[in-house]
Amino acid sequence: MNEVVNGEAVAVGPGPLGIADVVRVARHGVAVRLTDDAVAAMAASRSRVEELAESPTPAYGVSTGFGALATRHIAPEMRARLQRSLIRSHAAGSGPQVEIEVVRAMMLLRLSTLATGHTGVRPGTAATLAGMLNAKITPVVHEYGSLGCSGDLAPLSHVALAMMGEGTVTDAAGRTTPAAEALKQAGIEPVEPVAKEGLALINGTDGMLGMLSLAIEDLSLLLTTADLAAAMSVEGLLGTDYVFAADLQELRPHPGQAVAAANMRALLAGSGIMAGHRDGSCTRVQDAYSLRCAPQVAGAARDTLTHAVMVASRELASAIDNPVVLADGRVESNGNFHGAPLGYVLDFLAIPVADVASMSERRTDRFLDVARSHGLPAFLAGDPGVDSGHMIAQYTQAAVVSELKRLAVPASVDSIPSSAMQEDHVSMGWSAARKLRRAVDGLTRVLAVEILTAARGLDLRRPAEPAPATGAVLAALRQEVPGPGPDRFMAPEIEAVVRMIGDRTLLTAAESVTGPLG
Repeated sequence: MNEVVNGEAVAVGPGPLGIADVVRVARHGVAVRLTDDAVAAMAASRSRVEELAESPTPAYGVSTGFGALATRHIAPEMRARLQRSLIRSHAAGSGPQVEIEVVRAMMLLRLSTLATGHTGVRPGTAATLAGMLNAKITPVVHEYGSLGCSGDLAPLSHVALAMMGEGTVTDAAGRTTPAAEALKQAGIEPVEPVAKEGLALINGTDGMLGMLSLAIEDLSLLLTTADLAAAMSVEGLLGTDYVFAADLQELRPHPGQAVAAANMRALLAGSGIMAGHRDGSCTRVQDAYSLRCAPQVAGAARDTLTHAVMVASRELASAIDNPVVLADGRVESNGNFHGAPLGYVLDFLAIPVADVASMSERRTDRFLDVARSHGLPAFLAGDPGVDSGHMIAQYTQAAVVSELKRLAVPASVDSIPSSAMQEDHVSMGWSAARKLRRAVDGLTRVLAVEILTAARGLDLRRPAEPAPATGAVLAALRQEVPGPGPDRFMAPEIEAVVRMIGDRTLLTAAESVTGPLG
């Protein structure tokens, strides 16, 4: 079950995974491999749980009920039923199906916690989860159900249910099928959870952390793309790159700002368009904020992302369960499942996503207004009046930006008590993660419209030539999207640029001139 799929398998052991490991397994289908150290750690902690299971002294999650029902002692002959009942009752999600990459991230991160040896599960139980990942059997998980405390209970319960051979999954071919059938075809024996295992499989922050890891990967690409879009707009709107000079940026030494400004200098180096308006004839003293302050905004977004990476890295080094088995054999209840650290940073990221998009939309709008575009036709139309050009593409941007502002409202400030007031404060971190995923998609679309618009503006500036880097981007774009002309069906062109952002086509074109951008 540990065969390599799409590259070398990711080793899962007591040590932490990296964000890149999560992306490789979740998004690119790379296989996983439990290390020998992981198997030994799980076996050792399992023996301690079995001792507790045989003891007359109640132990939470081993010989008691859960949550507000923790005061009931469960007889030994009922404990296997207790674990199965826990998983079945907690698999109470509702709504649309969550994306496969998110579920795979959850599965990997739960496996990583099991592999620490702090949860008390049998090695064979962890091996079943690894086998499902490698066979690309993905449990169907639903949009609603997690309060982000005690972790992502409902989403992880749907995963655990599939491990038991119950519920539904998506198989390697993308078909929705009964879990029992998919496991049988893959040669995987369903798990029959024993004492403590049901709780260990569902009590974690893995959904929140998985979505944060994927968002970090996406935003690392999008913030560099935002610098590219801004550079194309500054050039197309006859702005100046003087304000991006290194000595000016050093007066305010935020690291993200320095990176963004350096990117823009590299992208605009050698611009024929800019050379043409440096002859003393330009009377504008300053560019608008959306041009001049682009590194300050995208840079602050980068610094926020750096903070998110720190939080994610700490969480990836964590063992989230309740109770946990400690190195000295103690089994202790704790509150580490609370999603506040993740909820806060997921909400935090949604703020700069909205603001970077808002600035992008303002630059796009400048291209379309004859009062501010410095000689370009109204709406960049082929025949203004007969043609509408990019008028409604900007409407689409504005609609997305408005949505992004709503998505920037934090989820983590809310709390609805649950479990008969035993769980009287929850993080809503899952909700923060879900809205951040939507926000990342929205930012991609806003940047796509800006790039599409700036490219048309650059074309309309000819015979003045763009910079070699922005020119390379323009050439790559024109392989998919035609240049200026009469109105045509816009939606496919926007989608083409969305795809070219996501697969790095545009950045690769720029970096063929500049070298790696930050």
